[in-house]
Formats: sequence, structure tokens, C-alpha cells
Amino acid sequence: MPGEGDALEAEVEYPAELLFDRLRDLDLPPGEYAVFGSGPIAVRGLIDKVRDLDVIVRGETWQQVRVLGVVVMKGDDETVDLGNGLTFGRSWGYGTFDIEELIDDAEIIEGLPFVELDAVIEFKKIADRPKDREHLRALREFGLM
Repeated sequence: MPGEGDALEAEVEYPAELLFDRLRDLDLPPGEYAVFGSGPIAVRGLIDKVRDLDVIVRGETWQQVRVLGVVVMKGDDETVDLGNGLTFGRSWGYGTFDIEELIDDAEIIEGLPFVELDAVIEFKKIADRPKDREHLRALREFGLM
């Protein structure tokens, strides 16, 4: 999920709507996943393109996505990269987030579950990368924080 990736990967950006459609096409079970990272900001129209769509999953949904992509170790965490802009994980590399709670409290927007903005804002403040600062600035400008 969060991490540097290689230089070539970092240059690729996808229209957010394309990635939302790809996630919908997987037809994952409701209540077992949620979009985190930049996705909850993109679905509100504050950014148009994202490098990837980070999705937290639990239970059998982890096993379901695990066979669809490449399992990558990032520190002590496993993530699954589908190679199409979708990345899945069971934990989050920044901060101490309760994944179960994030999924349970997710907001349904356009038919997909998104982690609540409060958690995304907390994550962006902790990560404090250039793109996080840009996203926080956009949230402030639109009165969302």
C-alpha cells in the first residue's frame, strides 16, 4: 500500500473513475473492503488522477484478491498488486489504524465503500509526502477539513 515503488511505477497515473470501475468489476462482497489513501479524495472530485487505488480488505476477501495478483512484501505487510492500478492490503503502513473499524464505518459513495475522510486526513498528516500535503490543501480549500 503506501511505499515508494520504482521510478517507472511512480510516473503512471490513472483516471480515478477508471480505477473505481475496475474495483466495481471485481464484485467484492459488501462490508469486507474499503477504499483508502487518495481514493476518498478522488471520489469527491478534488483530484482527477491517482497512481493507484489502495483498498483495505479482511476475511475471505483477502484470499479472493490474493489469487488475482502478485503478492508483494512491504516491510512486514503483504499487499496484492493486480497490475491494473488496484492494490490491496490487510493493514496500513502509516499510523495505527483499526482496519476493522475503517471498513465497518466506510461511507458508500457511487456504490463503493470509502474510508471516512477523518481517517484519510489523519493518514495524510502522518505520511506527510508532497502529494499528501497537496491533498490536504485541496481538502482545506473545499472546506472539508
